[in-house]
Amino acid sequence: MTVIDNLAFGFSHALTLQNLALCATGCVIGMLVGLLPGLGPLATISLLLPLTFSLPATGALIMLAGIYYGAQYGDNVSAITMKIPHAASIVACIDGYQMTLKGKTGVALFTAGVSSFIGGTVAIIVLAWLAPTLSNVALLFGPVEYCALVLFGFVCVSFVTTGNVLDGLAMCLIGVLLGEVGTDIETGSQRFAMDIMSLSDGIHLVSIALGCFGIAEITKNLDNKEQRSPFNGSIKLTPTSSEFKRIFPSALRGSVVGSVLGMMPGGGPVIAQFVAYAVEKKLSKHRGEIGNGAIEGVAGQAAADEAAARTSFIPLMSLGIPENAVMALMMAAFIINGIHPGPSLINDHPELFWGLVASMWIGNCFPLLINVPLVRIWPSVFKIKYSSLFPAILFFCCIGSYSINNSLQDIYITAVFGLLGYTFLRFRLDPAPLILGFILGPMLEENFRRAMLMSRGSFQVFVTRPISAGLIALLSCSSRGNSSRF
Repeated sequence: MTVIDNLAFGFSHALTLQNLALCATGCVIGMLVGLLPGLGPLATISLLLPLTFSLPATGALIMLAGIYYGAQYGDNVSAITMKIPHAASIVACIDGYQMTLKGKTGVALFTAGVSSFIGGTVAIIVLAWLAPTLSNVALLFGPVEYCALVLFGFVCVSFVTTGNVLDGLAMCLIGVLLGEVGTDIETGSQRFAMDIMSLSDGIHLVSIALGCFGIAEITKNLDNKEQRSPFNGSIKLTPTSSEFKRIFPSALRGSVVGSVLGMMPGGGPVIAQFVAYAVEKKLSKHRGEIGNGAIEGVAGQAAADEAAARTSFIPLMSLGIPENAVMALMMAAFIINGIHPGPSLINDHPELFWGLVASMWIGNCFPLLINVPLVRIWPSVFKIKYSSLFPAILFFCCIGSYSINNSLQDIYITAVFGLLGYTFLRFRLDPAPLILGFILGPMLEENFRRAMLMSRGSFQVFVTRPISAGLIALLSCSSRGNSSRF
C-alpha cells in the first residue's frame, strides 16, 4: 500500500463520529489548559488517563494526542497577550509580547495560529512518509552526539538574547547553575539545595518561567504608571499582504526545525523554539527587527513548536522510546489498551497508527477554526483595567505553581524568581538565555558524564565520531561568525 492509501485508510477510522468528537474534545481541553499559566498537557493527560479504560484504543489515544498538540496554541495565547509562558512558548514572549505592546495583538495571534497549522501539516507529512525509516536516525545518537548537540544549542544564546551578548552569556551561565540544584542523578547527593527539602528535586522550569516572565512583567507594569494595560492601540485582525509574505518562509523554516528536533529524544517543542528563533535571526531578511516585535519571531517558533509536538510521536510509535514525560504518559495509554508501541506497531495495528496520524491533521484544523474567529475576543478580555486584571493573573500564576507538586513551597519559589525577574528587567537583562541555560545545562552534564565513561576519559571521542565531529565543526564556525557581536 502507498502512503496515500494508508492515509485514506487512516481517515476512514479518524472520521467516525466518535473519533471526531474525541479529537475535538482533546483539542479544546488542550487549548484551555494552554491558556492557564503553569498548567500543561502533562498534568491534564495524567488526570484523564483513567478514561482510556472505558474508551476504544484508537479514540482514547486520539483524544490524549489532541490535548498535547492542542495545548501548544493555547500556550502562545498566554505568552503573546500577557507574557506568561509555558515551557514550550518562552520564545513567543520576545516578539509576540512586543507586538502586543504595539497594538498588534490580533496579528500576532493570527500569525501564531496560521504558523501552527503550517508546522503541524509539515510534521504530519513527515510522520506519514518517513516515520518507519527516520525513527532509525535517533538510534545513531548516543551520549557523545547529544553532548555535541547540546553544546551547539548554546550557540542560540547569541540569537535569543535581545541585549548585549556578554550579558546573555552571563544569564545563560546563571541558568546552568540553577539547573544543577537538586539531587545528583549519578551519586544521589544534594547539590546547592541548602538543606531545603523542596529543592531536593531541583527547581521546576514552570516556577522560573512564571516568575521571570509573568510576575516580573506584572510588577514592571505596576511600576510604570504610563503603561496600565498589557497592550496599547486598536485590535488589528489580519496581517497585511507584505506581512503574509514574511510569515510563510519563517513558518516553513520553523516547521523543518521542529520536525527534525521532534524526532530526537531530549528535543521536542522546548528546544525547537529556541533553535527556530536562532535560525530566523540568521536567515530572515528582516533579522534586524527580530526581538522588537518582528512577525518572523512569532511565526518561526509557533511552527517549530507545533511540528515538534507531532514528530515526537515518531520515536514512541516506531521504536517504543518516549522522548519526554508527555510521551511516557502516551506510552502508558498504549500499554493500558494492550498495545506495545515499537517496530511492529504499524503492521500489528495499522488502524491505530494511521488513524492517529490522520486525526492529527483533523486536530490541526480545529485550533485554526476555533481560534481565528476568537482573535478579536482574546485581546478584548485584556482591555479590562489593569488594576483589576493583575490580581487574576497572579491568581492563575499561583495555581500553576501549586499544580507542580501540590505544594505551597513552589509558590514561594515562583515569587522569588518573580523578584529576580523584576531585577533583571530593571538592569535590562534578558531572562530568555537563563531559561535556555537551565534547560541545556543538566542535559550537557548527563551526556558528558556518559561520554567520558564510554571513552574512559578520552576527549578524542568527540572528534572521532562523525556526527559529533560535524556538530563541533558547525559550532566553531558559528562561534567565529558571532564573535563580531561581542
